[in-house]
Amino acid sequence: MKNVTALGAPLRIGNTYTAPNNVFCAPLAGYTDFAFRKLCYAFGAGLCFTEMVSARGLLYNNEATRRLLYKDPSEPQTAAQLFGGDPDVLRAACESEDLAPFAVVDLNMGCPVPKVFRNGEGSALLADFPRAAKIVSACKKSGKAVTVKFRIGLDAEHIVAADFAKLCEDAGADMITVHGRTRDRMYAGEPDYAAIAAAKNAVRIPVVANGGVFTRADALAMLEKTGADGVMLARAAMYDPHAFAEVLGGGGDWDRRAALEGQIADMLPFYGERFTLVQVRKLAAFYLRGARGGARWRARLLACPSLEELRALFDEIFGGGAEDLTSVP
Repeated sequence: MKNVTALGAPLRIGNTYTAPNNVFCAPLAGYTDFAFRKLCYAFGAGLCFTEMVSARGLLYNNEATRRLLYKDPSEPQTAAQLFGGDPDVLRAACESEDLAPFAVVDLNMGCPVPKVFRNGEGSALLADFPRAAKIVSACKKSGKAVTVKFRIGLDAEHIVAADFAKLCEDAGADMITVHGRTRDRMYAGEPDYAAIAAAKNAVRIPVVANGGVFTRADALAMLEKTGADGVMLARAAMYDPHAFAEVLGGGGDWDRRAALEGQIADMLPFYGERFTLVQVRKLAAFYLRGARGGARWRARLLACPSLEELRALFDEIFGGGAEDLTSVP
């Protein structure tokens, strides 16, 4: 494919923002809070997204929903991801004070979770073109840059990537992210490069490709096969936030202990000890993926009842137990 976009090139989103590079971190429910995003930015992510946030939850002033949008004052520009099915509610969310710190709003039209789907939200919108168009158009009236993340279809018999991409552009979207799997495949299997390429060929706005990108080789192949303008890392970021540095051409390993201590320091004042403990336990378990003895360490991590005991276990893992570790691929 001619004129393949360079990995690491800046990416313009509408008239309001240019990401410093085109390797993005996906919105990950339960993971992409401000402390995790800070780590991804430190390793070079061009743009991170908040966790998926309910527009209706914001309308009803749900405190747990609002906390998902917390943005540290030192954090670079970040995109807020919203989900919902009512154009007016989504526009109101875009115009709310909660969204004031965000220049870019991403609309989730790809979530495959049954509860979301049954409510006519997320990937359900792939089967409701008129309502999807109204949502994009309504949110554009907020003055924000609007992006849309969606899957290529509900199943193999209903691939709509190109048509849905054109719908988003015509309704005013400034960028789209295409997850190269259908809803019924969830996160399994090879992404459909041809469907992503069809979406890219259908529009003039930037297209970011998502699905199956774990390494620099994966990212280069994705750009080559699809013609996309950028790539988005999801599970790769959870397993190894340093993946951003590797995809962008950096080398070496990273200090997992220092990263975890940094996340504790960031999260503790905002979330309190219990939430911080639970979050850091699962992150540490992911960061040990691929290590010798990893299953043993993970079982002990997830059983730690306090931050004090968790840090003591870190001493074993990264100190006396360091000889059992290998670099995560």
